[in-house]
Amino acid sequence: MIGLSDRFKTLATGGVALAMLATVAVAPVAAQDASPAAGGEVAPYQAPDGIESLSGSVAIDGSSTVGPISEAVAEEFRSVAPEVDAIVNISGTGGGFERFCTGETDINDASRAIVPDEVATCEENGVEWYELRIATDGLAHVVNPENDFADCLTVEQLAEVWQVNSEITTWDQVDADFPAETIGLYGPDPDSGTYDYWVEIVDETTGTESGIRADYTASVDDNVLVEGVAGDPNALGYFGYAYYEQNQDSLSVLGIDGGDGCVEPSSETVQDGTYPLARPLFIYVKAESLQDPAVQEFVQFYIANAPELVADVGYFQAPTERLVEDQEKLDAAISGDEQPDSQATGTPEA
Repeated sequence: MIGLSDRFKTLATGGVALAMLATVAVAPVAAQDASPAAGGEVAPYQAPDGIESLSGSVAIDGSSTVGPISEAVAEEFRSVAPEVDAIVNISGTGGGFERFCTGETDINDASRAIVPDEVATCEENGVEWYELRIATDGLAHVVNPENDFADCLTVEQLAEVWQVNSEITTWDQVDADFPAETIGLYGPDPDSGTYDYWVEIVDETTGTESGIRADYTASVDDNVLVEGVAGDPNALGYFGYAYYEQNQDSLSVLGIDGGDGCVEPSSETVQDGTYPLARPLFIYVKAESLQDPAVQEFVQFYIANAPELVADVGYFQAPTERLVEDQEKLDAAISGDEQPDSQATGTPEA
Protein backbone atom coordinates (compact mmCIF):
# COMPACT_ATOMS: atom_id res chain seq x y z
CA MET A 1 0.00 0.00 0.00
CA ILE A 2 1.22 3.46 -0.83
CA GLY A 3 0.92 5.75 2.14
CA LEU A 4 2.26 6.89 5.45
CA SER A 5 4.93 4.98 7.31
CA ASP A 6 3.78 1.96 9.30
CA ARG A 7 3.49 4.11 12.39
CA PHE A 8 0.60 6.04 10.84
CA LYS A 9 -1.00 3.66 8.33
CA THR A 10 -3.78 2.57 10.65
CA LEU A 11 -4.67 6.16 11.37
CA ALA A 12 -4.62 7.25 7.74
CA THR A 13 -6.95 4.56 6.47
CA GLY A 14 -10.62 4.54 7.30
CA GLY A 15 -10.63 6.77 10.36
CA VAL A 16 -10.92 3.76 12.66
CA ALA A 17 -10.28 4.29 16.37
CA LEU A 18 -6.81 3.22 17.37
CA ALA A 19 -7.85 1.96 20.77
CA MET A 20 -11.08 0.91 22.47
CA LEU A 21 -12.70 3.75 24.34
CA ALA A 22 -12.84 2.90 27.99
CA THR A 23 -14.84 4.66 30.69
CA VAL A 24 -12.58 4.56 33.70
CA ALA A 25 -12.24 6.49 36.92
CA VAL A 26 -9.56 9.15 36.66
CA ALA A 27 -7.07 9.16 39.50
CA PRO A 28 -5.87 12.55 40.72
CA VAL A 29 -2.24 13.37 40.06
CA ALA A 30 0.09 15.87 41.60
CA ALA A 31 0.21 19.26 39.89
CA GLN A 32 3.27 19.97 37.78
CA ASP A 33 5.19 23.15 37.11
CA ALA A 34 4.92 23.43 33.34
CA SER A 35 5.56 27.14 33.03
CA PRO A 36 7.33 28.12 29.81
CA ALA A 37 11.08 28.16 30.11
CA ALA A 38 12.94 31.41 30.46
CA GLY A 39 14.06 33.05 27.24
CA GLY A 40 10.85 32.38 25.32
CA GLU A 41 11.41 28.66 24.77
CA VAL A 42 8.85 25.89 24.90
CA ALA A 43 9.02 24.30 28.35
CA PRO A 44 9.74 20.56 28.40
CA TYR A 45 7.04 18.29 29.76
CA GLN A 46 7.49 17.35 33.40
CA ALA A 47 5.60 14.20 34.31
CA PRO A 48 3.97 14.51 37.75
CA ASP A 49 4.31 11.90 40.44
CA GLY A 50 1.91 9.02 39.93
CA ILE A 51 1.31 9.54 36.23
CA GLU A 52 2.08 5.90 35.49
CA SER A 53 -1.12 4.97 37.36
CA LEU A 54 -3.24 7.75 35.82
CA SER A 55 -6.22 6.23 34.02
CA GLY A 56 -8.91 7.53 31.72
CA SER A 57 -9.41 8.31 28.07
CA VAL A 58 -8.96 11.15 25.60
CA ALA A 59 -11.31 11.24 22.60
CA ILE A 60 -9.82 12.95 19.52
CA ASP A 61 -11.32 13.38 16.06
CA GLY A 62 -11.03 15.67 13.07
CA SER A 63 -8.47 16.54 10.42
CA SER A 64 -6.70 13.91 8.37
CA THR A 65 -3.81 16.36 8.13
CA VAL A 66 -3.43 16.83 11.89
CA GLY A 67 -4.38 13.24 12.72
CA PRO A 68 -0.87 11.79 12.24
CA ILE A 69 0.51 14.39 14.66
CA SER A 70 -2.07 13.49 17.29
CA GLU A 71 -1.35 9.79 16.83
CA ALA A 72 2.39 10.40 17.21
CA VAL A 73 1.67 12.30 20.42
CA ALA A 74 -0.68 9.56 21.63
CA GLU A 75 1.92 6.88 20.95
CA GLU A 76 4.61 8.75 22.88
CA PHE A 77 2.20 9.61 25.71
CA ARG A 78 1.45 5.91 26.23
CA SER A 79 5.05 5.43 27.33
CA VAL A 80 4.48 8.05 30.05
CA ALA A 81 0.88 7.23 31.04
CA PRO A 82 0.19 3.67 29.84
CA GLU A 83 -3.23 3.45 31.49
CA VAL A 84 -4.64 6.42 29.54
CA ASP A 85 -6.34 5.54 26.24
CA ALA A 86 -5.90 8.31 23.68
CA ILE A 87 -8.24 7.46 20.79
CA VAL A 88 -7.62 9.18 17.46
CA ASN A 89 -10.29 9.14 14.74
CA ILE A 90 -10.37 10.90 11.38
CA SER A 91 -13.56 12.39 9.98
CA GLY A 92 -12.14 15.61 8.54
CA THR A 93 -11.96 18.99 10.25
CA GLY A 94 -15.62 19.76 9.61
CA GLY A 95 -16.80 16.27 10.51
CA GLY A 96 -14.74 16.44 13.68
CA PHE A 97 -16.25 19.79 14.67
CA GLU A 98 -19.72 18.25 14.26
CA ARG A 99 -18.85 15.80 17.04
CA PHE A 100 -16.79 18.24 19.08
CA CYS A 101 -19.50 20.92 19.15
CA THR A 102 -22.06 18.43 20.47
CA GLY A 103 -19.70 17.43 23.26
CA GLU A 104 -18.78 13.98 21.97
CA THR A 105 -15.00 14.49 21.89
CA ASP A 106 -12.35 16.17 24.03
CA ILE A 107 -10.13 17.43 21.20
CA ASN A 108 -10.73 18.32 17.57
CA ASP A 109 -7.81 18.22 15.16
CA ALA A 110 -8.19 21.10 12.70
CA SER A 111 -6.34 22.15 9.56
CA ARG A 112 -8.18 25.46 9.61
CA ALA A 113 -9.64 27.76 12.23
CA ILE A 114 -13.16 27.16 13.52
CA VAL A 115 -15.80 28.93 11.40
CA PRO A 116 -18.86 30.94 12.54
CA ASP A 117 -21.40 28.14 11.98
CA GLU A 118 -19.30 25.80 14.12
CA VAL A 119 -18.86 28.48 16.79
CA ALA A 120 -22.66 28.83 16.88
CA THR A 121 -23.19 25.06 17.17
CA CYS A 122 -20.72 24.84 20.03
CA GLU A 123 -22.47 27.75 21.75
CA GLU A 124 -25.90 26.15 21.30
CA ASN A 125 -24.61 23.00 22.99
CA GLY A 126 -22.72 24.76 25.75
CA VAL A 127 -19.31 23.61 24.49
CA GLU A 128 -16.53 26.05 25.41
CA TRP A 129 -13.12 25.61 23.81
CA TYR A 130 -9.49 26.67 23.60
CA GLU A 131 -7.59 26.94 20.31
CA LEU A 132 -3.96 25.79 20.38
CA ARG A 133 -1.59 26.18 17.40
CA ILE A 134 0.53 23.04 17.08
CA ALA A 135 2.22 23.11 13.65
CA THR A 136 2.57 24.64 10.21
CA ASP A 137 1.82 22.79 6.98
CA GLY A 138 2.34 23.41 3.29
CA LEU A 139 -0.46 22.43 0.91
CA ALA A 140 1.21 20.23 -1.72
CA HIS A 141 -0.05 19.97 -5.29
CA VAL A 142 1.24 16.79 -6.89
CA VAL A 143 1.35 14.95 -10.19
CA ASN A 144 2.28 11.46 -11.29
CA PRO A 145 6.05 10.88 -11.78
CA GLU A 146 5.37 10.07 -15.45
CA ASN A 147 4.32 13.68 -15.91
CA ASP A 148 7.42 15.24 -17.49
CA PHE A 149 5.89 18.56 -18.56
CA ALA A 150 4.41 20.21 -15.45
CA ASP A 151 6.86 21.17 -12.74
CA CYS A 152 5.52 24.58 -11.73
CA LEU A 153 2.05 26.15 -11.89
CA THR A 154 0.81 29.51 -10.74
CA VAL A 155 -1.87 29.84 -8.07
CA GLU A 156 -4.04 31.40 -10.78
CA GLN A 157 -3.63 28.37 -13.09
CA LEU A 158 -4.54 25.98 -10.28
CA ALA A 159 -7.54 28.09 -9.25
CA GLU A 160 -8.79 28.14 -12.84
CA VAL A 161 -8.58 24.34 -12.96
CA TRP A 162 -10.41 23.84 -9.66
CA GLN A 163 -13.04 26.59 -9.65
CA VAL A 164 -16.73 25.79 -9.98
CA ASN A 165 -17.89 25.48 -13.61
CA SER A 166 -14.29 25.28 -14.81
CA GLU A 167 -14.15 24.25 -18.45
CA ILE A 168 -10.59 22.99 -18.12
CA THR A 169 -10.50 19.23 -18.65
CA THR A 170 -7.17 18.68 -20.45
CA TRP A 171 -3.61 19.69 -19.68
CA ASP A 172 -3.20 21.79 -22.82
CA GLN A 173 -5.96 24.07 -21.52
CA VAL A 174 -3.73 24.83 -18.55
CA ASP A 175 -0.72 25.59 -20.74
CA ALA A 176 -0.61 25.38 -24.53
CA ASP A 177 2.76 23.61 -24.33
CA PHE A 178 1.25 20.73 -22.33
CA PRO A 179 -0.25 17.65 -24.06
CA ALA A 180 -3.96 17.34 -24.78
CA GLU A 181 -4.45 14.65 -22.13
CA THR A 182 -7.48 14.54 -19.83
CA ILE A 183 -6.62 15.65 -16.29
CA GLY A 184 -7.55 13.28 -13.47
CA LEU A 185 -8.32 15.39 -10.40
CA TYR A 186 -7.89 14.15 -6.82
CA GLY A 187 -8.56 16.06 -3.61
CA PRO A 188 -10.03 15.99 -0.11
CA ASP A 189 -13.78 15.82 0.36
CA PRO A 190 -15.88 18.68 1.78
CA ASP A 191 -15.53 17.46 5.39
CA SER A 192 -11.80 18.18 5.22
CA GLY A 193 -10.18 21.34 6.53
CA THR A 194 -7.73 21.02 3.64
CA TYR A 195 -10.69 21.28 1.27
CA ASP A 196 -11.92 24.40 3.10
CA TYR A 197 -8.48 25.97 2.93
CA TRP A 198 -8.20 25.36 -0.81
CA VAL A 199 -11.73 26.67 -1.42
CA GLU A 200 -10.72 29.88 0.34
CA ILE A 201 -7.64 30.22 -1.88
CA VAL A 202 -9.63 29.50 -5.07
CA ASP A 203 -12.36 31.97 -4.12
CA GLU A 204 -9.83 34.65 -3.23
CA THR A 205 -7.85 34.11 -6.43
CA THR A 206 -10.85 34.02 -8.76
CA GLY A 207 -12.76 36.78 -6.97
CA THR A 208 -15.79 34.56 -6.40
CA GLU A 209 -17.45 32.76 -3.50
CA SER A 210 -18.45 29.69 -5.46
CA GLY A 211 -16.10 27.06 -4.05
CA ILE A 212 -14.56 24.36 -6.24
CA ARG A 213 -15.75 21.93 -8.88
CA ALA A 214 -17.31 18.63 -7.82
CA ASP A 215 -16.15 16.40 -10.70
CA TYR A 216 -13.06 14.96 -9.04
CA THR A 217 -12.09 11.93 -6.99
CA ALA A 218 -12.72 13.01 -3.40
CA SER A 219 -11.82 11.30 -0.14
CA VAL A 220 -11.40 12.22 3.52
CA ASP A 221 -8.58 9.66 3.52
CA ASP A 222 -5.50 11.30 2.01
CA ASN A 223 -3.98 7.88 1.45
CA VAL A 224 -6.68 7.20 -1.15
CA LEU A 225 -5.65 10.40 -2.93
CA VAL A 226 -1.98 9.40 -2.85
CA GLU A 227 -2.83 6.06 -4.43
CA GLY A 228 -5.03 7.74 -7.03
CA VAL A 229 -2.35 10.16 -8.20
CA ALA A 230 0.32 7.45 -8.12
CA GLY A 231 -1.81 5.29 -10.40
CA ASP A 232 -2.91 7.95 -12.90
CA PRO A 233 -0.26 9.32 -15.33
CA ASN A 234 -2.39 12.43 -15.99
CA ALA A 235 -3.35 13.12 -12.38
CA LEU A 236 -3.33 16.41 -10.51
CA GLY A 237 -4.04 16.29 -6.79
CA TYR A 238 -3.55 18.14 -3.53
CA PHE A 239 -3.22 17.35 0.20
CA GLY A 240 -0.99 18.15 3.17
CA TYR A 241 2.77 18.17 2.54
CA ALA A 242 3.44 15.27 4.94
CA TYR A 243 1.59 12.86 2.64
CA TYR A 244 3.82 13.89 -0.23
CA GLU A 245 6.93 13.57 1.91
CA GLN A 246 5.98 10.05 2.95
CA ASN A 247 5.41 9.08 -0.71
CA GLN A 248 8.11 10.89 -2.67
CA ASP A 249 8.93 7.75 -4.67
CA SER A 250 5.37 7.63 -6.01
CA LEU A 251 4.60 11.32 -6.53
CA SER A 252 6.11 14.50 -7.96
CA VAL A 253 5.46 17.78 -6.18
CA LEU A 254 4.80 20.97 -8.12
CA GLY A 255 6.46 24.26 -7.45
CA ILE A 256 3.91 27.03 -6.92
CA ASP A 257 4.22 30.57 -8.21
CA GLY A 258 2.29 32.97 -6.02
CA GLY A 259 3.59 36.02 -7.87
CA ASP A 260 7.22 35.99 -6.79
CA GLY A 261 8.48 33.06 -8.83
CA CYS A 262 8.24 29.30 -8.51
CA VAL A 263 8.76 27.85 -5.02
CA GLU A 264 8.59 24.20 -3.98
CA PRO A 265 7.34 23.29 -0.50
CA SER A 266 10.08 22.42 1.99
CA SER A 267 10.87 23.00 5.64
CA GLU A 268 12.62 26.25 4.80
CA THR A 269 10.07 27.67 2.35
CA VAL A 270 7.02 26.81 4.45
CA GLN A 271 8.47 28.22 7.66
CA ASP A 272 9.91 31.38 6.14
CA GLY A 273 6.68 32.11 4.28
CA THR A 274 8.12 32.05 0.76
CA TYR A 275 5.95 29.05 -0.16
CA PRO A 276 2.59 30.63 -1.01
CA LEU A 277 0.39 27.78 0.27
CA ALA A 278 1.53 27.46 3.89
CA ARG A 279 -1.10 27.26 6.64
CA PRO A 280 -1.41 26.88 10.43
CA LEU A 281 -2.61 23.66 12.08
CA PHE A 282 -4.54 23.53 15.36
CA ILE A 283 -6.09 21.43 18.07
CA TYR A 284 -9.28 22.62 19.77
CA VAL A 285 -9.69 21.46 23.36
CA LYS A 286 -13.04 21.36 25.14
CA ALA A 287 -12.82 23.54 28.26
CA GLU A 288 -14.80 21.08 30.38
CA SER A 289 -12.42 18.28 29.41
CA LEU A 290 -9.50 20.20 30.91
CA GLN A 291 -10.99 19.39 34.32
CA ASP A 292 -10.10 15.75 33.59
CA PRO A 293 -6.52 15.00 34.73
CA ALA A 294 -6.01 12.57 31.81
CA VAL A 295 -6.88 15.24 29.27
CA GLN A 296 -4.85 17.86 31.17
CA GLU A 297 -1.71 15.76 31.04
CA PHE A 298 -2.22 14.71 27.43
CA VAL A 299 -2.64 18.29 26.18
CA GLN A 300 0.32 19.56 28.25
CA PHE A 301 2.41 16.72 26.81
CA TYR A 302 1.14 17.57 23.32
CA ILE A 303 2.18 21.22 23.37
CA ALA A 304 5.54 20.55 25.03
CA ASN A 305 6.48 17.86 22.50
CA ALA A 306 4.89 19.37 19.40
CA PRO A 307 8.11 20.85 17.96
CA GLU A 308 9.85 17.46 17.85
CA LEU A 309 6.89 15.26 16.95
CA VAL A 310 5.50 17.41 14.12
CA ALA A 311 8.93 17.19 12.48
CA ASP A 312 8.91 13.40 12.86
CA VAL A 313 5.59 13.23 11.04
CA GLY A 314 6.64 15.57 8.24
CA TYR A 315 5.20 18.93 9.25
CA PHE A 316 6.86 22.10 10.48
CA GLN A 317 7.04 23.72 13.87
CA ALA A 318 4.59 26.45 14.76
CA PRO A 319 6.21 29.78 15.67
CA THR A 320 7.96 29.38 19.02
CA GLU A 321 6.34 32.49 20.44
CA ARG A 322 2.88 31.07 19.67
CA LEU A 323 3.74 27.74 21.32
CA VAL A 324 4.99 29.58 24.41
CA GLU A 325 1.84 31.69 24.52
CA ASP A 326 -0.30 28.58 24.23
CA GLN A 327 1.61 26.86 27.04
CA GLU A 328 0.90 29.88 29.24
CA LYS A 329 -2.74 29.90 28.17
CA LEU A 330 -3.07 26.17 28.85
CA ASP A 331 -1.57 26.46 32.33
CA ALA A 332 -3.91 29.35 33.12
CA ALA A 333 -6.91 27.45 31.73
CA ILE A 334 -6.17 24.43 33.91
CA SER A 335 -5.83 26.62 36.99
CA GLY A 336 -9.06 28.46 36.13
CA ASP A 337 -7.38 31.79 35.41
CA GLU A 338 -8.03 31.90 31.64
CA GLN A 339 -11.43 32.21 29.99
CA PRO A 340 -12.04 29.93 27.00
CA ASP A 341 -11.24 31.36 23.58
CA SER A 342 -14.89 30.73 22.70
CA GLN A 343 -15.84 33.54 25.12
CA ALA A 344 -13.50 36.02 23.46
CA THR A 345 -14.24 38.09 20.39
CA GLY A 346 -12.90 36.13 17.43
CA THR A 347 -10.15 33.55 17.79
CA PRO A 348 -6.44 33.87 18.63
CA GLU A 349 -4.10 35.01 15.90
CA ALA A 350 -2.55 32.16 13.86
